[in-house]
Amino acid sequence: MNDDLIIDILLDVGLVNRTQVEEGREKAATAGSSVVDALIGAGHLARPDLLQAVASAYGMEVVSLNGRQFSKEVIDAVPAHVAKRYKVMPVHTTEHSVMIALSEPDDLDLVETLRHILHKHVDPVVASAEEIDAAVTNYYGTLADMDRIVTDMTEGDAVATRADATFDEDEGDQKEDSAVVRLVMKFLTDAQRRRASDIHVEPLEKKIRVRYRIDGVLVEVDNPHKRLQGAIINRIKIMSRMSIAEKRIPQDGRIQFLYEGKPIDLRVSTVPTVHGESIVMRILDKSGLTLGLPQLGFLSDDQATFEKLITLPDGIILVTGPTGSGKTTTLYGCLNYMNKPDRKIMTVEDPVEYEMSGINQVAVREDIGMTFSMALRSILRQAPNIIMIGEIRDLETANIAVNASLTGHLVLSTLHTNDAPSAITRLIDIGVKPFLCASSIRAIMAQRLVRKVCANCSAPYTPTEAEINSLRIPEAQLSSATFKKGAGCEKCNGSGYKGRMGIFEVFLINDEIRRMIFDKTGASILRQRARELGMRTLREDGMRKVLGGLTTPEEVISITMGDKE
Repeated sequence: MNDDLIIDILLDVGLVNRTQVEEGREKAATAGSSVVDALIGAGHLARPDLLQAVASAYGMEVVSLNGRQFSKEVIDAVPAHVAKRYKVMPVHTTEHSVMIALSEPDDLDLVETLRHILHKHVDPVVASAEEIDAAVTNYYGTLADMDRIVTDMTEGDAVATRADATFDEDEGDQKEDSAVVRLVMKFLTDAQRRRASDIHVEPLEKKIRVRYRIDGVLVEVDNPHKRLQGAIINRIKIMSRMSIAEKRIPQDGRIQFLYEGKPIDLRVSTVPTVHGESIVMRILDKSGLTLGLPQLGFLSDDQATFEKLITLPDGIILVTGPTGSGKTTTLYGCLNYMNKPDRKIMTVEDPVEYEMSGINQVAVREDIGMTFSMALRSILRQAPNIIMIGEIRDLETANIAVNASLTGHLVLSTLHTNDAPSAITRLIDIGVKPFLCASSIRAIMAQRLVRKVCANCSAPYTPTEAEINSLRIPEAQLSSATFKKGAGCEKCNGSGYKGRMGIFEVFLINDEIRRMIFDKTGASILRQRARELGMRTLREDGMRKVLGGLTTPEEVISITMGDKE
């Protein structure tokens, strides 16, 4: 059992105090033993009290095995090789369940393993390791001796047959473990083959559900058997270098594996749910880092505008949108465009998802006090030309970003707002002075991702009148439009879409808009004036891509439901 966890339990129930714990730590360091053993050796703690406290913390009952008699039915419920290998003792059995004594109540993985082996519900109770060892030796040793006597009296080759049967059961366990390893690897490679961005492993009441997010849409795949849930989750956690003993709090990790000779990185997150730990694996596709602005979805006019913006010597450029809208990919694409030998680029990210050559990347580590604001203050002393901040989350980070932009740095960052003009209101709401917003911000770009029509199965398509009206397509443009829709093929998994692209809303800050910001003008009025000055909304940019046959009206309408102007 984890020493620190046990100490926390003992302190909570008052079996020891902090002075005794510190004394125990000193003795443990000198003797090379555990703190718990040092506390017991010093007389501060009794083993029965320790066992009771830890068992209670895990909601388990403590039983005594000394002098207890067990029927052959109970002993037969757990094979001898299982009892000896896992150091457990059956206490009671029914048709569908078995009560098993174990010595470490925090070893919940053992409970899952026993469920898989015995194909029964396992009800764990706690007993001391010494009592379990004595009971296993007594009962399983005695039964083995009796079997050998019967074998000698009846069938000469029965011993060999029994040995083979035991070996086959062990081999069966190993085969199941191997099958889980292959199953998890199949999820990873299959998701990569199908161009998924995420793998979701979700424990439900009667099944474990596996889904891939492909082009932004969740697709359910063949679900493994519910009894493999624990083994699958543990395998993923082991690959991610997480603690398999800790199931009560969220954990984060990373996986790297080879796919067709290329290293693939995954960011892994676990969250405890009612029916087990839910796992999401984000596939970090580095191919998007080297994409040019046209590949990201910029049409020629927006590309020219944005290229001009990211070559400015100072100021703030913000990219806004919800989670999963491609903001990070856009920023990395900008950094790749600006990454030249005469510029020093530094980033502050939480976490660093992609490593880029030639760029100094700093990871936020709040557990050791390395916050966004601390990292930003430090990198300003490194004299960078360009700073990328993963996200502006609070006033302190926003103020440092503003000050950096006003002292000769170009700052790129993201913000969670629905449209571009709302970013101004959001910054003022968190405490940034309006005159600082007006002085520092050069442009704000909102974006979303829409699915692209599959090039392999695309075909001419006539949109409905409702779709034309929703997108407000001018009648003059209908005659020259190239509407396309995918019929569905093997390359796009029958969806008619393959890949995604951005649709953008670029809000340029000119002198008139600066005066409006300084006067604390509301987001709706800012938006109205920006549109009068030529800003295209997300839906209008999506409409241009529909007219070019790059995506479908249905896709743009669904993604821009909040943009009906």
